[in-house]
Amino acid sequence: MYRQLKLWEYQESSEATTQQPQLASQELSLPDGDVIIYPNLFDTTKSDKLFSELYNNIRWRQDSIKFYGKTVPLPRLTAWYGDNGKSYIYSGIKMNPEPWTSSLLEIKSQIELLSNVQYNSVLLNLYRDGKDSVSWHSDDEPELGKNPVIGSVSFGETRRFMFRHKYKKYVSQEINLTHGSFLIMKGTTQEFWQHQVPKTSKLVKPRINLTFRVIFTNTSDNP
Repeated sequence: MYRQLKLWEYQESSEATTQQPQLASQELSLPDGDVIIYPNLFDTTKSDKLFSELYNNIRWRQDSIKFYGKTVPLPRLTAWYGDNGKSYIYSGIKMNPEPWTSSLLEIKSQIELLSNVQYNSVLLNLYRDGKDSVSWHSDDEPELGKNPVIGSVSFGETRRFMFRHKYKKYVSQEINLTHGSFLIMKGTTQEFWQHQVPKTSKLVKPRINLTFRVIFTNTSDNP
């Protein structure tokens, strides 16, 4: 069974509060994980503007994967942007980076202040409706290094974001990722936890998610 996390089930992030006392943040209570959410990092006006710019100007693509011997389209559109040479491979799909846009650099600069990380790439997902989703996975590819810091920004429709522990299957939680929210996953989160955005039968509007990452050129670059 999954529980919807309530406000009182969060713990206030003292570090974030010290750095930016005017910005609300909560730390999720996940054993073996380190996850912080800023529910309103971008206000509604800014979020609307960024959503429109991303929706209309990003070079979205429809990739496919092999599933039980069949080639099927991913249930979402994707894009990969970043520094030159920072390619990314997941689910057998190799993505070469498009150059940064002004909107992406604006988002990147703001979240780096909170993450204390300089990201060099971002994976974008466009969930067109409730049929679009991403299945259980961890962001633990070798080029991300050990204990990666993943910065996840959401614009558009609110969608459920679910966590489950890899080794304690009965341990699971979920939250809603809202318009303008920012989620940081760091520490051993990817080692011990999986996450997903499930399908929904509800009529929902499009959602754009951006997961900022640090790609290391080769294994010798990994920390």
